Amino acid sequence: MKIKELKKYFVDSISELYPSEEVQSFFNLLAEKHLEMSRIEIVLNSDTSISEAKITKFNKAIQRLKNFEPIQYIIGETEFYGLPFKVDKNVLIPRPETEELVSWVLESVSVISDIERSRNELSSILDIGTGSGCIPISIASKLPKPNITALDISKKALEVAKQNAKLNKVNINFIEADILNDKAWNLEFKNLEFDVIVSNPPYVRELEKEQMKPNVIDHEPATALFVKDEDPLLFYRKIAIFCQQYLKEKGTLFFEINEYLSNGVCEMLTIEGFKNIEVKKDIFNKNRMVKCNKK
Repeated sequence: MKIKELKKYFVDSISELYPSEEVQSFFNLLAEKHLEMSRIEIVLNSDTSISEAKITKFNKAIQRLKNFEPIQYIIGETEFYGLPFKVDKNVLIPRPETEELVSWVLESVSVISDIERSRNELSSILDIGTGSGCIPISIASKLPKPNITALDISKKALEVAKQNAKLNKVNINFIEADILNDKAWNLEFKNLEFDVIVSNPPYVRELEKEQMKPNVIDHEPATALFVKDEDPLLFYRKIAIFCQQYLKEKGTLFFEINEYLSNGVCEMLTIEGFKNIEVKKDIFNKNRMVKCNKK
């Protein structure tokens, strides 16, 4: 089978399930992965024959796409903040809005770093619910001497995050712990304080599932996505309480949030004693991030 024939077969196989632009993107990603060819090389070498082994790989990908599995899981990687990240079913696929959160954190850390460099100190940062490690690794890649800790409840997620730290040549202190278990805090964080704490915790209410696509609901880890309708601010509240002990005085807390819960998050932060509470919209004009300071 030639490349042009393979492409036609691929497009015909899934064209009824996905928009044409997305199908083209899928093929290009798979070609880059399995054929080691760019989009231009595919066009220039359209009459090149493909081995049976490589055709088999495309067939397997087609079956997984028919099952609405995310292309990022199929190829095993994605890009975030200009960096490569390995991903699998144990971690969420990083979203563009989270890149905006990283940028906002880096703006704050740069100001802190200017002050601390004069004291020969380093900013200490904690990411809670790190998943693939996209937030702390992206931050670490932009800092001269990062001092970053990342926490997750999932051992398998942390294995992926550690691979990504190695892939991007940054040092992160990874901790396996449940942020909801306040009895374990003193064990894992004894004598630790942080200048910045950031989190993109589970925030999708179960009532919102019907609005979501099967590639998310059926394949991405539910524990990293969903919260009970009865207490959608559970993680935010627990992290805010955690910050009372482990965030430095005047330290900064960042959250990625559910656009429908911004008022609730801000009210909770006010009750917990935070100041300078600021909500920021993402590129889609949705309330997606919150920043505040410990008094």
